[in-house]
Amino acid sequence: MELDKSVRCFEQAAAILPTRLRRAAESLTQPEKAQAEEIRLRAGQELSVLLSGRELPLHVRVEQTDLETVCDLATEFSRYAAAETLCSGYLPVRGGCRLGLCGTAVIKNGANTSLRDFSSVCIRIAREKPGIAEGIAPQLFQEERYCSTLILSPPGGGKTTLLRDLIRCLSAGVGLSQPQRVCLADERGEVAVVFQGEPQMDVGPRTDVLEGCPKALAIPMLLRCMNPQIIAVDEVTAAEDLRAMTQAANCGVGLLATIHGGSVAELAQKPLYAELLAAHVFSLAVLIEHSAGERHYRVEELPC
Repeated sequence: MELDKSVRCFEQAAAILPTRLRRAAESLTQPEKAQAEEIRLRAGQELSVLLSGRELPLHVRVEQTDLETVCDLATEFSRYAAAETLCSGYLPVRGGCRLGLCGTAVIKNGANTSLRDFSSVCIRIAREKPGIAEGIAPQLFQEERYCSTLILSPPGGGKTTLLRDLIRCLSAGVGLSQPQRVCLADERGEVAVVFQGEPQMDVGPRTDVLEGCPKALAIPMLLRCMNPQIIAVDEVTAAEDLRAMTQAANCGVGLLATIHGGSVAELAQKPLYAELLAAHVFSLAVLIEHSAGERHYRVEELPC
């Protein structure tokens, strides 16, 4: 059943490819489709698929017009409606995939307002891996009290997948004495993948999702309106996000967040995150480590 679902996720991502590229992608075996993490398109190069950290070429050349077609299909031929995220270099796609885009930035008044002449597209495939967090969730509690936790790994390391299953475990009370009320600020719509009000991914029975709202705005809204025990966010990158999380922590709410970083020591070298560590907003970190093509998870206490 899990294999079938993983294959469907791949095929949903491949559906936004032009026909000749889609045929090449669909030539993969079922296990390869189930393992695929990304579909990569670079103008003038071969279409490739990321499998367990290595790119597998599919021996069909990508033209620049193919990238334009992918963008049109992803936005359902309405780029204007997606302009806000397009200028940030990504597009959310129905079903939970996300496109990362490179090309020529259009700069006006010192700000990027759009992208044109696409040169590369990365289709990130939405994945559910139920069960990967079941051994971790109980470790995030001390004397039955949740400890605010960071999830760390370099880009593409599986942070969002782990975050999704941790939310499910906390919300369902898997391995816990009591389930938790979790609020998810799903700014890019990648974690819960809400469609017509219902999450397409399993984020647990006691999770409330606010989608499409910047984290710095979403966190205070959730604090005021939903009485959360834990607020979860993906990809913290801005100072205003950190200020909102500090406010939530001062209100007694637990936090669960992902950050790009290979180690706690690496975070301490970056001024933005060093400030976060110095404020002691988070008590624990879950590090995602890779060995022999597999991911391993380790919980580490943050310095007091």
